[in-house]
Amino acid sequence: MEKESKWLEWAVEIQSLAQAGLTYGRDKYDLERYERLREIAAEMIHYKTDIPLEKVRNLFCNETGYQTPKVDTRAAIFEKGKILLVHENNGTWSLPGGWCDVNQSVGENTIKEVFEEAGLHVTADRLIAVQDRNKHNAPLYAYGIVKIFVLCTVVDGHFIPNMETTESRYFGRDEIPDNLAEEKVNKEQIRMCFDANEAKHWKVLFD
Repeated sequence: MEKESKWLEWAVEIQSLAQAGLTYGRDKYDLERYERLREIAAEMIHYKTDIPLEKVRNLFCNETGYQTPKVDTRAAIFEKGKILLVHENNGTWSLPGGWCDVNQSVGENTIKEVFEEAGLHVTADRLIAVQDRNKHNAPLYAYGIVKIFVLCTVVDGHFIPNMETTESRYFGRDEIPDNLAEEKVNKEQIRMCFDANEAKHWKVLFD
């Protein structure tokens, strides 16, 4: 796994250095070189993953300024010792969550995503973990993501059909489905949420 991911680390580093150069560079010839370096990084990702080059450019080379990770929030909601998962429209299960919007705090975004995907009003109560996505989830992504898991409590509401999810259901620790959206959440992360919910004094985990 480490050997296979090394090329991705190199491509990501080349891209981030090129983006910084494009942001802070002034010499037009240097800017051309940085642009070519970013193109090489995109070509590396395309070559190794078979993702269309244009899609790689859109995901990997469309930002400006100093490159930083994206933020993904995930809500852990429990009822009678079972955790809530939402069934996505591609047939997989996941914790409610998604990208943190630019005008939302971590807590606000967690609450918003739960309502959108599960129809529930919740409070965001405790931080469970802050993780580097590529250290925990597969497949590896060509850009950094910080995953933030938050323990939440339901206030009211019920599931509402929507564009992203088809149903929601509570699962016990030994009932976690196999068809998880592994790129978003895996069994290890769900078990971590169970541990946090059951702990009297949980110590936040972080990479």
